[in-house]
Amino acid sequence: MKNAEKKHSMGLKTSRAISNTVIHILLVIISVIWLIPFIFILLQSFRIENAMPVGYVIPQQWGFDNYINLAKTDFFRWYLNTFVVALVVAVLQTIIVLCMSYTLSRFRFKMRKPLMRFMLILGMFPGMLTMIILYRVLADLGLTQANAVPGLILVYVASSGMGYYVSKGFFDTIPKSLDEAARVDGATRAQVLTKIILPLAKPIVIYTMLTAFMAPWGDFVFARYVSFGTSSGMNVAVGMFNWLNNDQIGTRYTMFCAGGVVVAIPITILFMFLQKYYVEGVTGGAVKG
Repeated sequence: MKNAEKKHSMGLKTSRAISNTVIHILLVIISVIWLIPFIFILLQSFRIENAMPVGYVIPQQWGFDNYINLAKTDFFRWYLNTFVVALVVAVLQTIIVLCMSYTLSRFRFKMRKPLMRFMLILGMFPGMLTMIILYRVLADLGLTQANAVPGLILVYVASSGMGYYVSKGFFDTIPKSLDEAARVDGATRAQVLTKIILPLAKPIVIYTMLTAFMAPWGDFVFARYVSFGTSSGMNVAVGMFNWLNNDQIGTRYTMFCAGGVVVAIPITILFMFLQKYYVEGVTGGAVKG
């Protein structure tokens, strides 16, 4: 009997080992396939023998010329515009989302559930449906083209409260008894949120800031719709896209690749250092709805 159990246990271990090996091999293959475009862009950014698109991947001559030449264009102006928009949106959107999430998690008031359902349904409509009217409003306010940066910030922040889902789920996992104990000791609602809840909700705060920063950092569709015609108001995605026009791609393709690498650096660094909190925020916020 013991021999049979031992053989069964060894069989399970062998089966589990084979299964894990297959899964790891598949993950490695998927990772390699996913990384191929990034490796290609990185290699092309160091190619200096020819600025046009070519049929080979490994550069024949290596150098930093493409990165140096970025300073001779409006790239860093676009980069600064994008950074300002992303940073301001990350701060304002995080404040709004966390306040909305805390309110819906802790307070009970009339129309609370209908309001949550309404925001959920409203969020299902594609954002492109509102692009025409948004552009018309921004144009009337003078917040397009050269003044597109404040216009983009306004649009990105305007509907922030509707992104409460994950944060509210995380707040729901924090015992309400902590709030009640603090209130008994004389703390205000604002003090409960800032001094008790937020320190315990560090993963969701970082998750919210990361997602809020990433959205405007990589936005192209709406940014191109608003910031056009004037280079000073463009973000980095719109500005670099112009380098792919037929009249510029022959001389700026490798510089486009170098710009893509520079744009990817901040997000890569953020994820490297904050990956732990990002995962905790996603998984913690998915526990309750």
